[in-house]
Amino acid sequence: MIAVVGCGNPNRQDDGVGHQVIQSLKGKQFDRVSVRLLDAGTDGMAVMFSARGCSSLIVVDAAHTGVEAGAIYEVPGAELERPYKHGLNLHDFRWDAALHAGRQIFRDAFPSDVTVFLIEAAELGFGVGLTPAVSRAADKVACRIEALIEKRRSKDVT
Repeated sequence: MIAVVGCGNPNRQDDGVGHQVIQSLKGKQFDRVSVRLLDAGTDGMAVMFSARGCSSLIVVDAAHTGVEAGAIYEVPGAELERPYKHGLNLHDFRWDAALHAGRQIFRDAFPSDVTVFLIEAAELGFGVGLTPAVSRAADKVACRIEALIEKRRSKDVT
C-alpha cells in the first residue's frame, strides 16, 4: 500500500497545494487497494495514522522560504522529520513531527520509504485558489507522484 497525503489549508491560497494535488490524483485510475489518497489539511495525526501499515508514504505541502514561487523540492522524509515540540494545541503537531512520532510508535508498521514534495508558495493570505505558478507546480508534482506510484507498485509486484 502506498499512502499519498496532501497537507495544508485550501482557505489560505497556495497553502492549499497539497489539497490540489490530491484532487488531481483522485481523477486517476489507481487500484484503491494499493493506493490510499488523503487530504489531511493541517492534521499531523492524520498523516501518522494514514501511513501506518503502508510500504511507502508521499507527503505534499507548501513551503515558504522566499525562493521563486512554484519551485519544487523532492526530499527524503528522513531529512525533514523532527520530534514534536510541545505547543498549546495539536495544530502544532505537523506532518514533520508525525513522521518522527509514527516511526517511534508504529516501528516496522511505519514506512521507511517516505518522500516529501514541498512547493514554494507565493501567497498564503486568506483566499481560495492557487496562484498560477503554484498551480502549474501542483500539476507537475501530481505527474511525478503518478510515476512514483507506478514504479513502487511494479517493484512490489516483482
